[in-house]
Amino acid sequence: EIEFFFERRKMLGEIVKLMDQGVLPLRVTHNDTKSNNVLLDQKTGRALCVIDLDTVMPGSSLFDYGDGVRFGASDAREDEPDTSRVALNMDKARAFTRGFVQETAGFLSREELSRLPLGVKVITAELAMRFLTDYLDGDLYFKVDYPEHNLVRARAQMALLRDIERKEALLYRMAEEDVRRFGGA
Repeated sequence: EIEFFFERRKMLGEIVKLMDQGVLPLRVTHNDTKSNNVLLDQKTGRALCVIDLDTVMPGSSLFDYGDGVRFGASDAREDEPDTSRVALNMDKARAFTRGFVQETAGFLSREELSRLPLGVKVITAELAMRFLTDYLDGDLYFKVDYPEHNLVRARAQMALLRDIERKEALLYRMAEEDVRRFGGA
């Protein structure tokens, strides 16, 4: 598992590097963009507000997009023990990407929008690494249901990242199609 992350160390720092170079702007980001962090109206099902604001800080829009796809477009639970069941659902990823680009093209830059798939890779790798680190540290951060829970989570996210890497070219083509369709600031 440690070698898995070592092999991806350059990719893991790519967004921060692009921000340091001024290619990607610094934005206010939520950094935990999962559907369960949106409060919904019980009658209409419409979003009322974003919750779980303890993770809000300066960052990149790629982090929020990436976590939304990682969580919302996976075919398996975040802690799926059978890693053969873990895959990125491209129909869900496509729908999320189209909506994200359409709603943000007026203020996110073309540089951000064209690199959205990098956010999926980085945030998936980061979360997998955080799960593994917490497992090795004795489960001090994430709540666990059993002793190997964080190791199972890490392996599930590593399997998801492998599938994302296999589909990376398709993810970039998909994002570019939406950027051409809806534009960018």
